[in-house]
Amino acid sequence: MESIFSKIDHGDRISKDEAYDLLINADTMKLGEYANIVKTKLHPENRISFVVDRNINYTNICVSKCLFCAFYCDKDSGDGYIISFDKLNEKIEETLELGGTQILLQGGIHPDLGIDYYESLLKYIKENFEIHIHGFSPPEIVFLSEKEGLTIKQTITRLTDAGLNSIPGGGAEILVNEIRAKVSPGKCDADQWIETMKVAHSLGLKSSATMMFGHIEKPEHIIEHLYRIRKLQDETKGFTAFIPWSFQPDNTKINVEKTTPVDYLRILAVSRIFLDNIDNIQASWVTQGDKIAQMALAFGANDMGSTMIEENVVAAAGVNFLLSKKEIIRLIQNTGADAVQRDCYYNILKEF
Repeated sequence: MESIFSKIDHGDRISKDEAYDLLINADTMKLGEYANIVKTKLHPENRISFVVDRNINYTNICVSKCLFCAFYCDKDSGDGYIISFDKLNEKIEETLELGGTQILLQGGIHPDLGIDYYESLLKYIKENFEIHIHGFSPPEIVFLSEKEGLTIKQTITRLTDAGLNSIPGGGAEILVNEIRAKVSPGKCDADQWIETMKVAHSLGLKSSATMMFGHIEKPEHIIEHLYRIRKLQDETKGFTAFIPWSFQPDNTKINVEKTTPVDYLRILAVSRIFLDNIDNIQASWVTQGDKIAQMALAFGANDMGSTMIEENVVAAAGVNFLLSKKEIIRLIQNTGADAVQRDCYYNILKEF
């Protein structure tokens, strides 16, 4: 273990086996200490960032039927919706009034929505609002390409021409097909997720990357996921941030105990150490709450994510943590760091 910590001290890259060793065997506090060393080297200015935005789910109708999702519904259930432009207007206007700079636009994989719908949605937003659109994760893009008989490149090009600015890293779950086949059999596989991000980056789009853990995966699957993200980042340098978050089992079809805060912090720390080519690691207060998210800032995280004026997917699983912009600033400042508001590309917009 000491030889691994020595490599980290010297700024040397650790291997998959060494990352696995850290995840399984390292002392938790020492793991946090070294994750913080890596964070400080990348961000010596001692400031923690956040973004003011809103999650807008344009539909809850989805054909993927992921076992971990409590948000989706079937087309004929009677509980489904497709957002109206009036409701979209209302949500974006409120976001701008609250100082928001972007929207996260995601939805279920609706079987009847073609690329024309997505283009009209994007064009409508851009014609009426000056706001960054961070939208449509790889599963949505892959489904659209297959539905329309387009390549991934053609699909992304049409979306960006209509107004898409960047892509969220959702739908990654665990990037191991053995696991995805069990928990999300109707969604794009791991190779398609990676390829979609590779194409997006080649077209100049930036994206985030995520990992949802704490369901049926094992530690080796977590490390494989991190390895695939790091490998792609070596090739494209297109990921702006990595966001690991824990599965919330309530109201879902996977019956497991919730990931403990300690396990969350350990995985976060290993992510910070292993992903030496991704500048930013987000804390997940949405799933962990304010105190654990604050502790995450001492375990390698340098960003508190979004104020999330609206969030529906995790809430559907019975988790309803809410933090105002004022509260996020207070949590950051109480750690002795400076709080700064950023945009999607981690440009600093405002200091507090």
